[in-house]
Amino acid sequence: MTEGMSLRERKKLQTRHRLLTAATELFAERGFDKVSVAEIAEAAEVSKMTVFNYFAGKEDLVLAPMEEHIGDVARVVRDRGPGESAVAAMRRQFLTAIEARDPSAGLSDAPVVLGLRRLIQETPALLIRAHAFSMRSFDLLAEVLVEEGEEPSIARIAAAQLIATRNALISANQMRLLAGESADAVAPDAVALAERGFDLLDKGLGDFATRSRGSRSDGAQGLSDPDPLDTP
Repeated sequence: MTEGMSLRERKKLQTRHRLLTAATELFAERGFDKVSVAEIAEAAEVSKMTVFNYFAGKEDLVLAPMEEHIGDVARVVRDRGPGESAVAAMRRQFLTAIEARDPSAGLSDAPVVLGLRRLIQETPALLIRAHAFSMRSFDLLAEVLVEEGEEPSIARIAAAQLIATRNALISANQMRLLAGESADAVAPDAVALAERGFDLLDKGLGDFATRSRGSRSDGAQGLSDPDPLDTP
C-alpha cells in the first residue's frame, strides 16, 4: 500500500491511521457523542490542530474512508474498455475488491474498519450522511451514462439498479463480518453472491421470482395485495 510513496506521504498515512484507530476505540468505549476532538488528539498523541488538518470534524473522521469511494462506480464505468458493458465493468471491479479484501466491497475485517462500520450503523447522524454518499454515487453514475448518450430517465433507472446491487452486496458482506466471521471465510460466498447479483443485472429480472401455479392460497386475490411502493 505504501509502495512508491515518499517519506512525507507515508508519515501522513500513518498519522491518519493513528487518528482513525484512536477515534474508533474511544467511540466504541463511550459512544460517538461523548468523545471530543481534543480527546481523540490526546489518544493519538497529536495536537488538536493536527486532527483538523486531516478531518473537518468528528463526522468527517468517521466517514472519510467511505467518502473516498463515492466516485468509484462512475469512474469504473467511465474507464471501461471497448466492448465492455457497465455491468461487466462493475462486476470486474467488485470481484477484484473482494480478492483484495478491500473495505469498499465490505470485506475488510481490520478492527478499525469494523469499528467504523459498526459506529455508522449505530449513529443516526452518520447513517444519514452515509446515505447521502450513496445518493451522490448514484448521481455521478447517472451523469456518466447521460454523457455517453443515454436518455436521462433511462440513465437514472440503470444507475439505480447498479448502485443498489453493489450496496446490497456490500451490506451482505458487512453483516457477516460484524457478526464475527473472518473476511477469508466470507470471501467465497461473497464471490458467488456477487456473480449471481451481477448476473441478474446482466440478464435482466425477466422471469426472476415467477410465481408457480397453485403457490397462492385459494382465498388470495391480486387486488388485495399491498402495493410494495406503499411499504414503509
